[in-house]
Amino acid sequence: MSTEVKVPTLGESVSEATIGQWLKQPGEAVAADEPIASLETDKVAIDVMAPHAGVMGQQLAAEGDTVVVGALIATIEAGSGAAAAPKTAAPKAETPAPAAAAPAPAAEEATGAAVLSPAVRRAVLEYGIDPATIKGTGKDGRITKDDVIAAAKNKPASAPAAAAPAAAPASARNEERVKMTRLRQTIAKRLKSAQDNAALLTTFNDVDMSAVIEAREKYKDVFQKKHGIKLGFMSFFAKASVLALKDIPAVNAQIDGDEIVYHDYVDISIAVSAPNGLVVPVVKDCDKLGFAGIEKAIADFGKKAKDGTLTMEDMKGGTFTISNGGVFGGLMSTPIINPPQSAVLGLHRIEDRPVVRNGEIVIKPMMYIALSYDHRLIDGREAVTALKTIKEAIEDPTRLLIDL
Repeated sequence: MSTEVKVPTLGESVSEATIGQWLKQPGEAVAADEPIASLETDKVAIDVMAPHAGVMGQQLAAEGDTVVVGALIATIEAGSGAAAAPKTAAPKAETPAPAAAAPAPAAEEATGAAVLSPAVRRAVLEYGIDPATIKGTGKDGRITKDDVIAAAKNKPASAPAAAAPAAAPASARNEERVKMTRLRQTIAKRLKSAQDNAALLTTFNDVDMSAVIEAREKYKDVFQKKHGIKLGFMSFFAKASVLALKDIPAVNAQIDGDEIVYHDYVDISIAVSAPNGLVVPVVKDCDKLGFAGIEKAIADFGKKAKDGTLTMEDMKGGTFTISNGGVFGGLMSTPIINPPQSAVLGLHRIEDRPVVRNGEIVIKPMMYIALSYDHRLIDGREAVTALKTIKEAIEDPTRLLIDL
């Protein structure tokens, strides 16, 4: 008996996807609700689940093929197939008799190594790491790009020296062509569209982070004990942004044709780095959430992005974006708006700098912040005022409590 596997509903306004990777091969055993393929859409990666247990049958589309919702892409046959991945790991089990209990971990490692996304495969090649030696932290034990990077950092210092004799001659020059993922293509199109269609301008300011750092240090332990989540800087900036957006509604608005759409709510898109590119899940109703609610939402999105489990609903909407280039060491940038939004706040690294306070030069932990905005809708005065409001709220967090 054969069961058809079709492309599932992908979300609002999404009608097609690309076969990113087949996670099961013909003849392999498949469990009910086990992912058998990964689809890449314009926004997120979606797993196709097996409708029931059986054996992986035909694959009617190849990796890289574009498929539409409802299209037949595979079949599941009745029976019990072979678990191909553990067989691949068989050589690793050739250890002395005392290690008889070792095959299970080896099989687990091989299963994780067998399911590699394009980004992970590139990282494995770049760092020269054997994927079978990496313990995956992603969904179902899959290896993530971060796992590969961590393994490379922990690689014994002697390993590079041992590998040196096998290095290619100095004259050898190699190139690799890798097809852009749908997500990367969409990111490229949207960013270029923002530049082409919006009148982009960026205004800058700097922020003394002393008060926020002091508050975070003072309350971080009791905050985590009460709410079960760490107190980070992002929630402070999200709440400060809420103040600014309420005071300057145009920064929270968008252009729709010849109309301006004003929102009486604040849904903040938080830029998160995922294996296949930058994604912006949305923390809804930030104006109604407390610090803990915002931190929990951000932490959840970060984990989902790393595991590749963000959904269309996670990405839907958004009236304003915050992008933190500081986590990568960025000192200053001009972020690009996330259409159809009209503004984006860019955060950067914190560094000790000399500043003047009461006529004296002192050292303070400073951060440059940037607000890029669509000048068609937002005037310079409004943009500067909004950024100044954010600066003042961060430098005096009491403002966040009394809505000032």
